[in-house]
Amino acid sequence: MESWTIKHFSQSNPAGTGQDDVPALLRRVADSIESLGSVEVQDLVMHTEITADGPWPSLTVYFHDAED
Repeated sequence: MESWTIKHFSQSNPAGTGQDDVPALLRRVADSIESLGSVEVQDLVMHTEITADGPWPSLTVYFHDAED
């Protein structure tokens, strides 16, 4: 049986005003993915935490190096 490890990171907007701005979150995540270099994204999972300041979405990105 073959196995492999996948890398991941989670990202959200800063807490407070604008924390619920999904388009801004998507731009932040896109910038982070680009900064990783040559990777292949396997999955994106969006979560939303409810805080005193309202909804606070985050994205978890699962990826591996393109050379793997």
